[in-house]
Amino acid sequence: MSEILKFPEGFLWGSATAAYQVEGGIENCDWSKDFPAGRACGQYNRYEEDFDLIKKLNQNVHRFSIEWSRIEPEQGRFDQKEIEHYRKVLLALKSRGIKTMVTLHHFTSPLWLARIGGWSNSKVVFYFSRFSERVFNEYQDLVDFWITINEPLVFAPGYLLGIWPPKKRNPILFLKVIKNQISSHKKVYEVFHKLAEQKTVRVGIAKANNFFEPANSRSFLDRFSVRIARYFWNDYFLKKIKNHLDFIGLNYYSHKKVKFPWLARNDNKVVSDMGWEIYPEGIYHAAKELKDYQKPIYITENGLADAKDEKRKDSIKEHLFWVHKAIGEGLDVRGYLHWSLIDNFEWDKGFWPRFGLVEMDYKTMERKPRPSAFYYANICKENALIINNH
Repeated sequence: MSEILKFPEGFLWGSATAAYQVEGGIENCDWSKDFPAGRACGQYNRYEEDFDLIKKLNQNVHRFSIEWSRIEPEQGRFDQKEIEHYRKVLLALKSRGIKTMVTLHHFTSPLWLARIGGWSNSKVVFYFSRFSERVFNEYQDLVDFWITINEPLVFAPGYLLGIWPPKKRNPILFLKVIKNQISSHKKVYEVFHKLAEQKTVRVGIAKANNFFEPANSRSFLDRFSVRIARYFWNDYFLKKIKNHLDFIGLNYYSHKKVKFPWLARNDNKVVSDMGWEIYPEGIYHAAKELKDYQKPIYITENGLADAKDEKRKDSIKEHLFWVHKAIGEGLDVRGYLHWSLIDNFEWDKGFWPRFGLVEMDYKTMERKPRPSAFYYANICKENALIINNH
């Protein structure tokens, strides 16, 4: 017996990438010194090939980022050649009937900005909105969804933990970064809506939210700790920008059992290659927590590192089961984008984690869709999830 779980008409199915992780040849940003990606996947020159794969895999939306350091390599100087490059990228997606979701800041910043403190400098609000405005004026008719900032609270600890650029440990800078991200998002939202005039413009954020639950549900202290964790990690940023959102992008990877005062652990019954717990039910709870914002929701990232492709199929199936359940209970989820289209450079981890639906051979640069990619392609084609009940 099989059960067919249909998704709403017009539901968007796709995958996501970020410029620094796939394009190659980016040497003018704050990551390139300590974490060089080299030629990465070479997508800067091979995007047509990758977009053919997207089409072949029945996806109808693609999320990617525009690299700020390419567009504005020096403060105030915009590179027309790079502007035209991204126009070709957008037109290549549009010509294949694929909707476009563009991220304006996906972790990397131009070197000139990093040298004056990056996102901890309040001037970033002006610089980021100026860059964003230029991009909007160039591409507004080619972009269906704008994402201002990817995972602000994953990015900001670069100023707290000292792991990512700028490799500093400074709680004051960390708080300044968050403040500047909030101001930047609001400013860009207002600018885009003003420039769009009568046209429809959709501006959102890609927010990494966890599902937190108490380690002991009977413990008041554990429950209290969950409320604190949920507020600061999941809600604080969104509450600050709730009147400046046309949709919410949810990036879901993580589930945490919280023990007072702040000890997070997981059962880890099933884990990815990176040791991250695979907990599909969490996407249901993380999505349901967004209901109070009364905004359309898109799952802008969900995936796992799985080089042997042993767990990806079941992970997709089970996460989508819970997404479908949330929709059935009235939640306005309108799309699902898997991370990632293709194996890529995983930030401080390098190239070994394999997140792609499509496998990369980094020596030959050959792309090869994994079995899970074809499984997902069928879901995209049918706009439905088939559950086999034995």
